[in-house]
Amino acid sequence: MATTHSEAKWDALEQLVITSQENVSKMQEDMNAMRANLVTVNKSHSDLSELKSLVERMIQGKANERLEAGDGCVPEGLKEPLGGKKGHVHVAEALKVPIHIFFTMPWTPTTEFPHPLSRVNQSAGYRLSYQIVDSLIWLGIRDMINNFRKKKLKLRPITYLSGPQGLESDIPHGYIWSPHLVPKPKDWGPKIDVVGFCFLDLASNYEPPESLLHWLKAGPKPIYIGFGSLPVQEPQKMTRIIVEALEITKQRGIINKGWGGLGNLSEEKDFVYLLDNCPHDWLFLQCAAVVHHGGAGTTAAGLKAACPTTIVPFFGDQPFWGERVHARGVGPPPIPIDKFSLQKLVDAIRFMIDPKVKENAIELSKAMEHEDGVSGAVKAFLRHLPRKKSEPEAKWRSKSAPSSSLSVWRCFACS
Repeated sequence: MATTHSEAKWDALEQLVITSQENVSKMQEDMNAMRANLVTVNKSHSDLSELKSLVERMIQGKANERLEAGDGCVPEGLKEPLGGKKGHVHVAEALKVPIHIFFTMPWTPTTEFPHPLSRVNQSAGYRLSYQIVDSLIWLGIRDMINNFRKKKLKLRPITYLSGPQGLESDIPHGYIWSPHLVPKPKDWGPKIDVVGFCFLDLASNYEPPESLLHWLKAGPKPIYIGFGSLPVQEPQKMTRIIVEALEITKQRGIINKGWGGLGNLSEEKDFVYLLDNCPHDWLFLQCAAVVHHGGAGTTAAGLKAACPTTIVPFFGDQPFWGERVHARGVGPPPIPIDKFSLQKLVDAIRFMIDPKVKENAIELSKAMEHEDGVSGAVKAFLRHLPRKKSEPEAKWRSKSAPSSSLSVWRCFACS
């Protein structure tokens, strides 16, 4: 059983998903505010208090969904797409069910690369970076977690070192990315899987506007540039840089206006097309290369379409994907949003239109064709379910009934 909100990037598992529609709008508002604060936070007390309040609302909102989903019976397992840092492990403990964590960014310690939320550059510190990030997160949310455990779940509070450390625990993890982009590290054990990217077929139901089709036919494949729903602090300046870079490199470009307000041109340019929302699985096939913020889903869509990729990370795991893309030879080094400039974008475009880079992108795309992330995720989940006892317990029971046959784990960040 998987619990999620309908706009999470888990729709590909829709037959397994229990959706809570009433929480979608509020979750979207909270996530938008979180994104804005993560970009602009100045470390003031009011900023940090607001971030803490947002996290608390998300923890409680997701936990209520899970508790309602488990009301009346004990499900065989709980799939969780949010990583090991919020309320899920505690709900699993309360419901007495095993838990399997699925996530789109690495949270299992390795010596091969650092935690995506750390900026550790020395390989000697890669593995330690995971414990540092987990420890800092725990320090920020421990009061919320323990209040939630006591008042909502009727469980005892926990301390930093209570219970097994989740980073080194037996919790199965499935990571949603292509092993051809980021191979499974050699120091990850058998309960850690890299299952491949999951894709939705949105292109089959999409009808592009006639103006877009006409523009695409009028010249060579364009470069896509867009940052989705992420806030752009100076949209006019960024738009000007994008247009000038396209002009200098003699490329056509599609600018996705997004929520950042890009695309307010002082005068129309025949080599620029301004676009609202459009399915990436259709659009990127029409493009020569892509420039975007580096979300895991957008990155996957661009690589599947064999597009050389420039990532302009804003926060979170986006720098990680930028570094992976560059290491794989399918894009230039990432350009952090606060370092974005005309010269850097010009250099990035010239890198992407190099025929060798295009060859690398085609090679990676062909390798990804044989992956089935949804099937891999389902198989991993079933493979790691605990074996049932020889005398099976009753399927239906109250939530408070004790269970000794189902293992329960707690993550390091919350234990």
